[in-house]
Amino acid sequence: MKLMFKYIMKNRLLMTFNIIGLFCFALVELGIPTVVSKIIDDGIAKQDIAYVWWMGLIILILALIGSAGTVLLIYASSKISTNAARDIRNDIFSKSQTFSHAEYDKFGISSMIIRTTNDVFQLQQFINLVLRTALLTPLMIVASISMTLYTSTSLSMVVGIAIPIMLVAIVIMAVFVKPISERQQMYLDRLNQVSRENLTGVRVIRAFRKEEYEINRFHESNKDFTKETKKIFKLMSLSQPSFVFLLNFAVLGVFIVSSNLINTGSLEVGQMVAFMDYQFHTMFSFMLFALVFSLYPRARVSAGRISELLKEEPSIHNEAIDTEIHSDKTGTLEFDHVSFTYQHTKKPILHDITFSAKRGETVAIIGSTGCGKSTLIQLIPRFYDVTEGSIKIDGVDVRNYDLDTLRNKIGFIPQKTILFSGTIADNMRFGKHDANEKELVEAAKVAQAYDFIMDKPDQFDEMVYEGGTNMSGGQKQRMSIARAVIRNPEIYIFDDSFSALDFKTDATLRAQLKEITTDSIVIIVAQRISSIMDANKIIVLDNGEIVGYGSHADLIQTCPVYLEIAESQLTKEELAKWTK
Repeated sequence: MKLMFKYIMKNRLLMTFNIIGLFCFALVELGIPTVVSKIIDDGIAKQDIAYVWWMGLIILILALIGSAGTVLLIYASSKISTNAARDIRNDIFSKSQTFSHAEYDKFGISSMIIRTTNDVFQLQQFINLVLRTALLTPLMIVASISMTLYTSTSLSMVVGIAIPIMLVAIVIMAVFVKPISERQQMYLDRLNQVSRENLTGVRVIRAFRKEEYEINRFHESNKDFTKETKKIFKLMSLSQPSFVFLLNFAVLGVFIVSSNLINTGSLEVGQMVAFMDYQFHTMFSFMLFALVFSLYPRARVSAGRISELLKEEPSIHNEAIDTEIHSDKTGTLEFDHVSFTYQHTKKPILHDITFSAKRGETVAIIGSTGCGKSTLIQLIPRFYDVTEGSIKIDGVDVRNYDLDTLRNKIGFIPQKTILFSGTIADNMRFGKHDANEKELVEAAKVAQAYDFIMDKPDQFDEMVYEGGTNMSGGQKQRMSIARAVIRNPEIYIFDDSFSALDFKTDATLRAQLKEITTDSIVIIVAQRISSIMDANKIIVLDNGEIVGYGSHADLIQTCPVYLEIAESQLTKEELAKWTK
């Protein structure tokens, strides 16, 4: 497994300690039976007490070496496996930060969480087991078989019969475990997805009285996962007693054969005792090898899932061109015949979108649900890349910008407000990490968030719960707007960011924004016509195409789709002012 080997070899010094510990352990495990054999045959049988004491001292020395080696082995293997797990998790997280939204759509959030947690834990356990036993078992098997042959060729035949049977059992187990492990991880992904949806959507579930339905859905996913897990445990539980039976069968065979050899004088009692130990180590080493081999398919599945994620090439590449030199600094945004199609669909979501905006202008986008409004604005910061055409900022294609440079130009307020655990100030400083208190206050006032922040016991140091659950929808939207305002970007993008605000707050906020965005481009996606009536340009989308483009007054007269939206939202008196 290249992945496992790569991360293990980052700990070369610890690997050296691990190997030293292995050799110390093997030396003691195989050395003590040899010394015991000498004590029985050359000391006790000949009543040589001095020799017995001398050999006892050697056993004590070997025991101390073995204890030190075991401690060193356990320390090194544990340290290496935990370090490897840490490095893999770090690499997965770092890799995920390079992904575009397309990669997140492909893998799924739930699956990525499982790969970062459960799959890494599976590898950690396997690496620990490999370092403790898998490197030891070949050494012990070779050395034990050599010692058994050296002690008695006749007795070695008993071991020779049991070993092939164990090997066949190991191969059969590995063949059955691999597909079960693949299904188990798939069902674990599903179980995590259901749990995540249930916990994040608990309010909706309770509002629609769907607790029983969700319980059943969870039970089904849990049942599928449990079913596959039981299969693996059953195989594991069958393997151990089978190997113990073979071991006991081999011990019985050794007793039967050795009794005849001792009677004929071909074998000493001490040699038989030593052989029993050698045989035990041989068989036990094969048992450990079987354990490693049975867990290997599970680790291989996890390693494959992790490798798949780490090898995934982001669909959006950071070109890192020095745009500070090449851009014309005109403060323009231009969509030039832009079309876009998601990877998992064949039909274009956006088709032949062309418009432009310059510094100081506000461009609004309106249309029916699902017409492509949010998709369009997500192309500007390159959350997705255009399929056809180009988007230019200051005369430079966004695909030629360094991603940090590009996104530093943009203040993005998403449709779904995301707040992070921490203080209110921490959340606002997502927009500008070194913002001082004065900047926090000014941004909060523009976003109409200052008053409710001041009402909090700790004000800007008030803690925000996970997901902002201790704030209302309108408060979260205003926090999100303040986070963008504080960075003073060249382009503001509001993705239906006023929907949770009352009309008064909405109007006040837009008036405040107008004062501070005179040198910026403002893109607003909205459902309410009242939020965009004052925009310099309004784009009307329908089925991914522009069907109207102009001012509010122009569109009322020329665009049936816009007129239909206006009729559904404005009173007859308000509409009459524009339709005369």
